[in-house]
Amino acid sequence: MSGHGQMVQVEEYERFVGAETVQRVKEKARALRGLRVAHVNSTYYGGGVAEMLAPLTLLMNSLGIKTEWRVIQGSPDFFSITKKMHNALQGGDINLSELKREIYECVVYDNSIRNDLDHDRIVVHDPQPLPLINHYEKKGPWVWRCHVDLTSPNSEMWSYLSSFIEKYDAVIVTLEEYAQQLQTPQVFFMPAIDPFSIKNRELTESERQSRLDYYGIPTDLPLVTQVSRFDSWKDPEGVIRAFKLAREEVDATLVLLGDVATDDPEGEKVYQSLLDYREERIIILARQDTALVNALQSRSAVVVQKSIREGFGLTVTEAMWKATPVVGGNVGGIKYQIEDGVNGYLVSSVEEAAQRIVQLLKDEELRQAMGQKARESVRERFLMIRLLEQYLDLLGSFETTYRIP
Repeated sequence: MSGHGQMVQVEEYERFVGAETVQRVKEKARALRGLRVAHVNSTYYGGGVAEMLAPLTLLMNSLGIKTEWRVIQGSPDFFSITKKMHNALQGGDINLSELKREIYECVVYDNSIRNDLDHDRIVVHDPQPLPLINHYEKKGPWVWRCHVDLTSPNSEMWSYLSSFIEKYDAVIVTLEEYAQQLQTPQVFFMPAIDPFSIKNRELTESERQSRLDYYGIPTDLPLVTQVSRFDSWKDPEGVIRAFKLAREEVDATLVLLGDVATDDPEGEKVYQSLLDYREERIIILARQDTALVNALQSRSAVVVQKSIREGFGLTVTEAMWKATPVVGGNVGGIKYQIEDGVNGYLVSSVEEAAQRIVQLLKDEELRQAMGQKARESVRERFLMIRLLEQYLDLLGSFETTYRIP
């Protein structure tokens, strides 16, 4: 592991994926050395997009690809509107008034004035900065990366956003089942984790215990944990109901740990709505503490991610990497991570979730076997070096000399 002040180098992945993979990635990067790339999103912390951009942009720089990360600014009104857009892309309703469109487009325009984007490749993440493409003379290809569950987007929302999307040179979505009717070519990248981050590297037992003690989390009973944004799509109330059912058969402590990202104004409301459920064995925390996330995912007997919609679910990957079995909602990207009954369980109801929690809490041998299979599946499929290679392939696939259409 690199020391303080040093970037993780791609060679450090060799112990996880082997020398051949590392060498292949280095060769692909060598062909792109000197390329100027910008990633643009709407928050520096909170949620999976920022979790991935932090290590991805550093790895790209370490390979000689000059990669910048820009975060757009916005008013509370703007982020309230874009959260509604996010919900609509996942099938929710939206009143897309002229005023909402005006606020959305004006804030993005203001950001275009503040940000000089003349890079060789530009990757724009999710709907918040999507209209930026209207305000630049393209010097190279622009890519839109959509991280949300597009199984059944609101038709009015999709029609509006498509007017911007079709100006891009490529679209990345997480799964083939999220593909839409577009003229713009679509590719499919599943997310990945950084195994060297504080959140995902192996902590000592004393480090784990220290974080749990600091927040007063008891460890005398097995821990059941859900780590995610406070978001109704994550169904935190359903997790609490499932835990209460499970507790009729086995003693345990439930921890719901979440954060409120800067681009998610609904998070605080969801968090406040849960506080009445708190009791001695139901702990609800809103904290930005990656070491605490690591400690909880590592020490928990069961991690739950009972989402109703989920573009992918990086917290599932994180827990699986720590060899902890996950009970996940049978939706979106979760079902591409968990092989039901092999490396975790997929559930579609509160009652199913409770049943699987009880089963795992009662059977330590089962927990250990599933946990080891879960870690191995992440090693094979969901480490950052795989996502890096996919980006290298895409960024290298455009014509060397970009021709403005």
